[in-house]
Amino acid sequence: MDWAGWAVFGLLATTVLTALMIAAQLGGLSRLDLPLILGTVVTPDPDRARVAGFFIHLAVGQAFALGYALCFMLLSRATWWVGGLLGLLHGAVALTVLIPLLVGVHPRMASNRAGPGSTAVLEPPGLAGLNYGAQTPLVTLAAHLAYGIALGLLLAAH
Repeated sequence: MDWAGWAVFGLLATTVLTALMIAAQLGGLSRLDLPLILGTVVTPDPDRARVAGFFIHLAVGQAFALGYALCFMLLSRATWWVGGLLGLLHGAVALTVLIPLLVGVHPRMASNRAGPGSTAVLEPPGLAGLNYGAQTPLVTLAAHLAYGIALGLLLAAH
């Protein structure tokens, strides 16, 4: 395994994914703000949370990049299309498992069952993140597709 390639390309691919998600949010396609959601796990201040959340997302992206690199190694090939398939799987797992699980562990996120006495400041993501906008699942899948394709291309070329 090419550890230097995994480390550098994982950061690049995660930066692409994060930039696409932020651009979609700024463009009004989704209200899902991953840096804010992840950062408010460690701080209630929204400005500090976005900075902390960006770095948390980079670290999580590195862990996923390691998983992609291991899959490429097991398959004896790193291609854009294998990376794209892994990206779609990754996005589907994020939407159906990871984001919904945040409700159970996030100290500042409400659940769908939270009553009026809740002190949570973040709304629950809902099924597939739909509470953050109808286009959120599509944006999320597209960003993860780009992440996988980027990793496949970069690791294949290296």
